Formats: sequence, C-alpha cells, structure tokens
Amino acid sequence: MTLQNRVAPTGEIVADPGRGLLMGNRGCLHTPDRRLGTARWRSKLWICCSLTFKGVQRDVMPPGRWTALFFLDEATALAAGHRPCAYCRRADYVAYAQAWQRAYGLAQRPAAVEMDARLHSERVSPRTRRQVTRPAVVRDLPDGVMVSYDGAGAGRAPIGSSVIGLLRAGSLRSWSFHGYGPAVPVRPGTEVEVLTPPSSVAALGAGFRPLLHPTAYDAAEEDR
Repeated sequence: MTLQNRVAPTGEIVADPGRGLLMGNRGCLHTPDRRLGTARWRSKLWICCSLTFKGVQRDVMPPGRWTALFFLDEATALAAGHRPCAYCRRADYVAYAQAWQRAYGLAQRPAAVEMDARLHSERVSPRTRRQVTRPAVVRDLPDGVMVSYDGAGAGRAPIGSSVIGLLRAGSLRSWSFHGYGPAVPVRPGTEVEVLTPPSSVAALGAGFRPLLHPTAYDAAEEDR
C-alpha cells in the first residue's frame, strides 16, 4: 500500500509513489492502521530532513511517535511551510537562518522557535487551516520560489488552467511528485500566486540556496 505521506507545494499530503530528495516531520499524524487522521500538524515545528542520517533506519510511521513526510526537493518543502532541520541538516539550517538574519537586518541569527512561530503564522490560515498564498509579479521574486500561475501567462496552457511551478533563472518549470517539466520563459511582469511563505521567500532573496531536484536543471547545467 502506498502511504499517504508525500507533500505537495500546496501543503497537501497525498499518497503517491514518488519519494523525492528529502523527508520531514510535523509530529504524529497517522492512526494505528498507518492512515492519516484529520490533523495535518501537531506542532509549529515543520522541518525537512535528510533521507539518511548516520546509517539509522527508522519506521516511517511508528505508533504514536511521528509521521515521516516526503518532498520532491527543498523548494517543495519550503513552499509547503517547512524549514531545514537543525540536527540532520545542520549546515543547511545555519545557512537558512543566516539568510533570514540578513533579510530582516537582525543583530543575531534567529532561534528555531522564532522562525517556526513566524512561519506558522505565514503558512496557514488560523480560520480555515489551509495554506495562505500571496499575489506577486515574477520580477519581484527570487529563484527557488514556488508559485501557482495561469499557464497562458507563461505561454504553456489554456487560459484558466492553473499550474504549480518553480521559478528559476527567468523561467517556470511545472511541478509534479516525480520532477519538473521543461523550462518555460516567463515575462517579468507575469502575475503569479506565491505558495512559499514570505519569510522563506526573504531567505531565498538573501542568498539561501535550496536543494533542487535534478529535473530543475538543464542538461548543460548538470554537466558543469
């Protein structure tokens, strides 16, 4: 049985065979029969972790402990509201926190609890408990942001067809649980709906470089 533990950029958790590059955690979300209940988080600590760490093998749904979630890559995890784990991805966590510090002009690196509280206020509505998105234009966004856009605005789909994609190097690549589609050039003035929370957008703009799935790159870039 394919478990319901794959996370989309919208924050939805679904059953899909695609595993991706990272895993994560929001607390224990599953029932004893390894199915998700109604809750989609148990704490404000939403992290994204390495698939392997020190050779330890863990059950992805141990009873009453935690539910392992899987992401295509870090851009997907950031869009869903997660941040790098300070334990198994220490260097990435520090880089993210330092970028956050630069973005907001802080005197010192923010603590994890501070970032978690702010991210939680940005990623979900307290009323509907659904993902909060924000309108923007492409020229104002850094690489690594995940957006929802009218495919016609990027020259790739009928008007009214909404596409989720990764913004990178002046192009948008449609997202799926198995990878990204071809790069499609997008006009700087194209209007999009930003899925990535503002603080992670700010960290990306201040120099944080997320781990991206290989399909986010052209063949020529992979050969460099």
